[in-house]
Amino acid sequence: MEVVINSAGMVLLVLAALMLTALVRALLLRPTAAKYAVVPMDQSERATEYGKQLSRLVQKETVSSRFDPDRTKFLEFHEILAEMFPLLHSTCEKHVFHGSLLFRWKGKGKHEPVLLMSHHDVVEADGIWEHPPFSGDIDAEGRVWGRGTVDTKASLFCLLTAVEELIAEGCEPDCDVYLASSCTEEWSGEGAPATVQYLKEQGVRLGMVLDEGGMILEHPVAGVNGMYGMVGVLEKGYGDLKFTAKSSGGHASVPFRNSPLVRLGKFMAEVERHNPFRAEFNAPTVEMFRRMAPNMSFGMKLIFANFWLSGPLLKRILPLVSAAAGAMLRTTIGFTMAKGADGLNVFPQEAYVTANMRFIPHQDKQESIAVITKLAEKFDLETEVIYANESCPVVEEKAAPFRRLEEVAAEIYPGIGICPYVMTGSTDARYYTEICDHCLRFAPLYISGQQYQSIHGRNENIYQGALPLGVDFYKKMIQKS
Repeated sequence: MEVVINSAGMVLLVLAALMLTALVRALLLRPTAAKYAVVPMDQSERATEYGKQLSRLVQKETVSSRFDPDRTKFLEFHEILAEMFPLLHSTCEKHVFHGSLLFRWKGKGKHEPVLLMSHHDVVEADGIWEHPPFSGDIDAEGRVWGRGTVDTKASLFCLLTAVEELIAEGCEPDCDVYLASSCTEEWSGEGAPATVQYLKEQGVRLGMVLDEGGMILEHPVAGVNGMYGMVGVLEKGYGDLKFTAKSSGGHASVPFRNSPLVRLGKFMAEVERHNPFRAEFNAPTVEMFRRMAPNMSFGMKLIFANFWLSGPLLKRILPLVSAAAGAMLRTTIGFTMAKGADGLNVFPQEAYVTANMRFIPHQDKQESIAVITKLAEKFDLETEVIYANESCPVVEEKAAPFRRLEEVAAEIYPGIGICPYVMTGSTDARYYTEICDHCLRFAPLYISGQQYQSIHGRNENIYQGALPLGVDFYKKMIQKS
């Protein structure tokens, strides 16, 4: 007996086969990232002593600004470091570039040198805080409070402590170990570029850079269970642009259509309604979701374990449901400043808005600026590029430095997942791509959801119980380099 299947039946069979394959793939995924107990309430003698030392660093206010050239406060901060880390200062070469620090711990020269870094400048601390922002208070739960605890004096303390303790133990590293800390990171100042220029002049080529970036978080993405160390392997490009609208001006009592402010408003509304930048999945984001998929809810597993099927739809939906996810998939633009007339009853002859852009590699600086410039022209606006740089090279998760980081993390934080991801913000590490092919962005410290939200916000704090693990991480990274 012959069975005849028409075209509609064939389509249904193919769809059924696809859905069955997707279902099986989701069912086969088993949770992998353990809920590792970081013990944030750790009140051990070591954690308590580390907390007191970090508190001292926080109490020294080191707010930086591109409009303040005085480096006195940073030099005073250096004096505190010299008191706290005497072995480091007596053993390592020290260089200061406009208030930014570089140490060289000479090794045996067996491998390429490595550089560990974390800046010591901080942003302003506005608003009302539960504890004063430069108090360094330590509460009953063992949290150290103050601006810079998370961003990034805690990681700076940990890497300096790691070297201090290794020197005390008689360790001699296999390679030269550089420690860098700029005082201009928060406004993309000259500290890191000056440091890189010095290293270039010395002929230094680094095997790895480890800067701030992702940290250790529980539930890093909604619907994902488990603890993850988030490692930045791609940093987006950066741009500041100015859009100007001109007219002959006039008295506000005789309004005219499409005045400068109206044209600027229409332009901004158009960008928000119809994002002009193309969303695409990049390798780090695909790998991030691949590693997280086993610990997702079943519905999410079904979607993210089957990129071959869901990818085209996901790249359209994700930017709509999550601004953070959308920023990993495409160039972003955010309007930041505006100016019109100086008088309340005057139409401006010239008005402008500024915008901050972050460029994605598949639509990098040149193309992204061209796209937004063409759109601005529709509203008779002039575009000026104030500053712009390209996105940084991607560090492959198969590269030796990334694998080394994974290995060390598995020893210090057994069971956690390590995920590459796209850095949507900027770090000093981007300057080091001139002399290093493997710039990783990861601070090996546990932070809670509240602590993550406090970065550049109010009530910044970190558990002192996270500090010993951070120190141990840096020590092992140095020993394995």
